[in-house]
Amino acid sequence: MTENIAAELLSSVLGGFIDKEKNSATEEFSPRLLSNKKGDTVWDHLKYELQNCSHFTFAVAFITSDMLVPLKVVLADLAKQGIKGKILTSDYLSFNQPKVFKELLKIPNITVKVSVQSGFHAKGYFFEHIKENYVSAIIGSANLTRAALLANYEWNIRLSSYTNGEVTQELRQSLKEAWQNAVPVTSTWIKTYELDYVPQNSSSKNKAATTKKLSLPQIKPNKMQQDALKELHNLRAGGGKRGLVISATGTGKTYLGAFDVQQFKPKKLLFVVHREQILEKAMSSFKRILGGESCDYGILSGNRFDQNARYLFATIQTLSKDAVLKQFSKETFDYLLIDEAHRAGAKTYRKVLAYFKPQFCLGMTATPERNDDFSIYQLFDYNIAYEIRLQDALEERMLCPFHYVGIQDYEYQGKVIADQTPLRFLASKKRVDYLLKQLNYYGYSGNKARGLIFCSRKDEARKIAQLLCEKGHPAAALSGEDTIDYRQKAVLKLEQGELEYLVTIDIFNEGIDIPSINQVVMLRSTQSSIVFIQQLGRGLRKAAEKDFVTILDFIGNYKNNYLIPLSLTGDKSRSKDSVREDLAVPPVIGLSTINFTKVARERIYEAIQAVKLDSLASLRNGYRELKQKLGRIPLLFDFQKFGTVDAAVFAENHLLANYYHFLLKMKENVFLSAYEDQVLSFVTKELLNGMRRHELLLLSMLMEQAQITDSEYINLLKKHSCYYDEQTLKSVSQILNLNFFRIKAGKKLKSKAYGERPIAEHKNGSYRLNADIQASLAKKSLFSRLFKDALNTGLYKARDYKADRPFTLYRKYTRKDVCRLLNWEKDVSAPMYGYRVGSRACPIFITYLKDDPEKKRSASYENEFINTSLIRWYTRSPRHLYSTEVKQLLQADEDGENIVKPYLFIKKSDAEGKSFFYCGECSIEKDSAAEQLISVPHKKARSVVSMILRLKMPLQYNRFLSLTGKG
Repeated sequence: MTENIAAELLSSVLGGFIDKEKNSATEEFSPRLLSNKKGDTVWDHLKYELQNCSHFTFAVAFITSDMLVPLKVVLADLAKQGIKGKILTSDYLSFNQPKVFKELLKIPNITVKVSVQSGFHAKGYFFEHIKENYVSAIIGSANLTRAALLANYEWNIRLSSYTNGEVTQELRQSLKEAWQNAVPVTSTWIKTYELDYVPQNSSSKNKAATTKKLSLPQIKPNKMQQDALKELHNLRAGGGKRGLVISATGTGKTYLGAFDVQQFKPKKLLFVVHREQILEKAMSSFKRILGGESCDYGILSGNRFDQNARYLFATIQTLSKDAVLKQFSKETFDYLLIDEAHRAGAKTYRKVLAYFKPQFCLGMTATPERNDDFSIYQLFDYNIAYEIRLQDALEERMLCPFHYVGIQDYEYQGKVIADQTPLRFLASKKRVDYLLKQLNYYGYSGNKARGLIFCSRKDEARKIAQLLCEKGHPAAALSGEDTIDYRQKAVLKLEQGELEYLVTIDIFNEGIDIPSINQVVMLRSTQSSIVFIQQLGRGLRKAAEKDFVTILDFIGNYKNNYLIPLSLTGDKSRSKDSVREDLAVPPVIGLSTINFTKVARERIYEAIQAVKLDSLASLRNGYRELKQKLGRIPLLFDFQKFGTVDAAVFAENHLLANYYHFLLKMKENVFLSAYEDQVLSFVTKELLNGMRRHELLLLSMLMEQAQITDSEYINLLKKHSCYYDEQTLKSVSQILNLNFFRIKAGKKLKSKAYGERPIAEHKNGSYRLNADIQASLAKKSLFSRLFKDALNTGLYKARDYKADRPFTLYRKYTRKDVCRLLNWEKDVSAPMYGYRVGSRACPIFITYLKDDPEKKRSASYENEFINTSLIRWYTRSPRHLYSTEVKQLLQADEDGENIVKPYLFIKKSDAEGKSFFYCGECSIEKDSAAEQLISVPHKKARSVVSMILRLKMPLQYNRFLSLTGKG
């Protein structure tokens, strides 16, 4: 063992178990309590340890197949490096299903045994680092299950030790004995286990299911449904007669519709569907929400005609007949609800919508996009009341969790499958063999495969289906050329188990409901985020005996690979930095995981590097899509709520002063005066980010009334739970009168980009907009709309920031933003560089990985995280312990607290732009300050002061991995 690692281990013991002040060990060695906090799951640590060990042993009583998919991804990469491991588990309480053992046997680089020890209930993960002669372990309460590694409140200790440490030796010996006495898992052993296997608590589960049927729990709107109901109420309050709710498949659209009917309280409701089979189920759902007598509910179909029911559920086929329509007056129903509203462009639907005159009409769909030129948005007056996004639905656990696996596609003749690959390679026997190998390795939830395979071409789909059948995996190819009847029969065969796979191109992107799907396979490039999510979403509806969906994405040499992380995370920032971060350390979304093999990740990195995500061409495409969706010129607020581009992208684009300039580039017939342009630029560039609500709230209120008193403004801040004090109020005035931007570079230099007059002034105890802005707003012209739009967008974005404090953890800020939020009188960001010591605060900006070796200081003196709580930081040079700013930093009050508070901001590299992640407030470790000499290439050594900063809130582990480049 090297002296460095030995010192680290010794420090980790002292700091972790005796006195935290003694801890100078790096994160890899520091003992940690792992309990599945947000951004810091047991799985994060387990994965990191696996990726950095030379051998591993798991001793876990219980294993579930829902966590084996992401584990297999990591182990597949380890297998290529020749790294192997062992898993010791049990048959205790019959918890482990036979399928779990079958799945474990598929992993080539592990050996599996079952303990014969009575009551084996161990939960430990042991990692050897043979070259470095040390071991690490995670021991506690977490079994190898999805709930334990991702979600449950667990207690696990992660620790490291010399290989010959006493506890380590005891652990190794216990593992050795348990392993020697255990039984190898083989196919024969599994067959015997299956014969004796009794599902855990099967009788109590059946009893619980029976009880549930007898007494159904009351259903209440979840958070997203509450938000949607609020938006629907606001739409009607604003005079809207029609509205559209876009809600991902399986997120409870029917219940949402029932909840809105409940809040609307119509005298008569008409619910329209396209299939008779849906009627009874929909009516049952409404009964659970609305209650009432059975006679209140009725069906209108080919078999029933309950036209007098208060709540009438009708098929479009029956309702659209002239003879049926004429039996109702046009005002019979005051609430009309169209299910699967993407079908409403058909003549039958348009006929019904044209006939009835309800007080309100709601359309609900998961997929509003259509292949023809008809606009569903237009049919519902372009009123998108609410959109439930996939990622939010997964966080709310409204959908079946998925495990996405990005793996490299088949290689032929030394080439990877690409956009122009000939059919003979796309649909070759070798590619199908490769496909089946991966499908078998990663598996599925349940006892039988029911999968959808998406291809790029019809002939490819037909050939692959044929080859799958020949290999003993019944499959059928489907395309738009097949009749509806033929498709429905194929779907039925899949559901009944007669087929394993349906191989198709784009016909199953929407309008298909197969809850039993447990595999979605993508054998084509990602053409758009919308299509990607539509195809992935085919498997996300919950179903019995389905705990998760396996999503296998075969990633070839495609130019659009950069869309994959964007689609999976719903990222609208158009920031390469953000996409790379999600690729390096993929987030866990609810109970769903995102996983890439090493080669697949490299393919995506290459695509990210080659594309400009925030180009004007890209913004134009997003604009055109949204304009078609809304039927009018989109505003920034529309982009924030419904578009594929975050409104901040327009504000941060250096080619655009404000959104008006973008509209000009889009050839829209718009006009602002020169001064209106400057004012809009101010709001866009300085306030639209939403980092502080104070200025936005004040300007919004000043749009409604000419003057606001100090007390009115303070009451407004209180209403919105905003922090305030004398310095903050003074800062708001400095921002709005533009003095903050009047940097000393000549006595008369002013912020000409924003005009030379104050936007708003604070005089005699009240605030007022300047006269020119008041006059422009009074015209209710384009300026008024764009000004209000920028304020509304800023307030909408402010929901991502804490209202009761200046900074929000892990949000990004520029040096200029920090100057403003610290209430400094001037923007002094230009000369700030690494830090600036103020009277009460010292913001510290660290670029963790330096790109230019010539600019690096001595490697011994680079700012470096010791662990997730501690970072060693160096001042600029030349500085000494007696330097004024150093003495200011070290000065403490009578309680030992630093008078000047350090605030830590970090970015991984300069490639990430000007913004830094806020990592929290720090304190300076007592007696850690030391004066040292540093050497810089081609320069004389200079003195600096080093000190250790302690974060008041330790970094989330996934954030630590991302910022330090260890992910």
